[in-house]
Amino acid sequence: MRRKGKKYFNGFFAALLGLTCALASPAQALASDGSSYVYDGYTYDFYGNAKESPAMFQLERTISAENMGGVALSSVDDVCTSADGRIFTVDTTESRINVFDENGGLLFTTRLVRTVDGKIALDENGNQIMLNAPEGLFIHEKEQEIYVADTGNKRIVVLDLATYGLLRIINAPAELVGVTQFVPSKIAVDLADRIYVVVQSSYEGIVELTRDGEFSGYYGVNTPMVSLTDYFWKSIASDEQKAQMAKVYAPAFNNITLDGEGFVMAVTYDSSASDMVFRLNSKGENVLRQEGNTPVIGDIWNMSSTDAGSQFVDIAVTDYGTYALLDRTKGRIFLYNFDGELLNAFGSRGNLKGEFKSPTSIAWLGDKLIVSDDMLNYIYILAPTAFGKAVLEGSESYYFGDWDAALVSFQQALALNANYESAYSGIGKNYLMKEDYKTAMYYFKMGNNRTFYSKAYNGFRGEWLERHFLIIMFLFLVLVAAVIGSEVRYHQQSKVKAKAAMKLLNSRRGREEE
Repeated sequence: MRRKGKKYFNGFFAALLGLTCALASPAQALASDGSSYVYDGYTYDFYGNAKESPAMFQLERTISAENMGGVALSSVDDVCTSADGRIFTVDTTESRINVFDENGGLLFTTRLVRTVDGKIALDENGNQIMLNAPEGLFIHEKEQEIYVADTGNKRIVVLDLATYGLLRIINAPAELVGVTQFVPSKIAVDLADRIYVVVQSSYEGIVELTRDGEFSGYYGVNTPMVSLTDYFWKSIASDEQKAQMAKVYAPAFNNITLDGEGFVMAVTYDSSASDMVFRLNSKGENVLRQEGNTPVIGDIWNMSSTDAGSQFVDIAVTDYGTYALLDRTKGRIFLYNFDGELLNAFGSRGNLKGEFKSPTSIAWLGDKLIVSDDMLNYIYILAPTAFGKAVLEGSESYYFGDWDAALVSFQQALALNANYESAYSGIGKNYLMKEDYKTAMYYFKMGNNRTFYSKAYNGFRGEWLERHFLIIMFLFLVLVAAVIGSEVRYHQQSKVKAKAAMKLLNSRRGREEE
């Protein structure tokens, strides 16, 4: 009886487990509607429908307080990486910067700034230099420097990348104009050593400084959306009425970085902004390419009427133009290539392993992604899947002009996901660059890429016209000759008819005279 009861219990437990799995499986199937769970990926087709896709990344490991060796970790507010594989993070609550190796081992942590030779650094008043609620940092590989946005002290602290020692401090520039207070939050430095600073709640644009900290001007003003109703009333209002109307301010940027060509890339999640993602040229104009089937806005539809759209808190860019956008509202990562085509979207918010609670920052570490979460106080290291590696390698090879290698990589991606439109477009682009326009048209049609299909068609049409030029010219000359001949015959017949009519008229006049 005991064995029989145990048998029934095991059967009941197995049935319960099967029922649990059956109930759980539909939730995973909902990934195609945009409600991605953990690392179930999706993309959008030409018609705006979400399509399931293998995720390009999966969780490799996490970094948390357990890696700190007893040092407090109260928040992870910004993350960046160096070329040698180090991971740099900012703990705003503890006013610390923490440095880890690529495997998550703690290398360095401090809130007290020291000199290059290890002594305690002092300011001009003889006080110890300590960080106060820093919110951002940037690794300037060219000069081997670390730029820390020391937000609480309203300054920028520049450290040596090798020793973490103090190199210099950049305070608020005396020439700063406008109403913006110098409270640096995020920072980036280009190859010309120009410093770009995102200042808290600034609607005047990104503050641009020289290497010495002198004010150069405001850069890349974010254009606000203005409703037609407001525009109409302001166009007919008097000066007194305009003064009483609410002013429309330029939305603030939230984060910035640099791409491989030195362009400043920025994001904002202000709902009043006309753009969410920026690639700013030297004039501060947005030149972001958007040649994909969907605009670069993350999710193109909301899950419900009360659900907010994607709100990007950070952007990370590879040296071959592929960039990752971190969506704080749904805990998702959106990957786009240089042309603005959505490669993959994955991730979610929740309590499962690998899910996010409050994602704050993202960075590339080679072909891996580093994501920080200031609520869980975790740093996630995400490694590319076989599908993700094929897509990334294809995008990189295409960007640097290695068409044959790109073709192989995109074919591998198609073998893993036969409905992946970006891979069809990638193959089409490679044939387009090889001037095989007919084959390119086929793949662009398979990928529903109408923009590049038109380019391939124009090339195919020009090639066809060139190949059949003599035949076309011969037919054209025949047509011209036929037209001329027809005109000549028409005029000859008209003359004959005119002579006959004249002769008939003369004969009638002769008979009348008789």
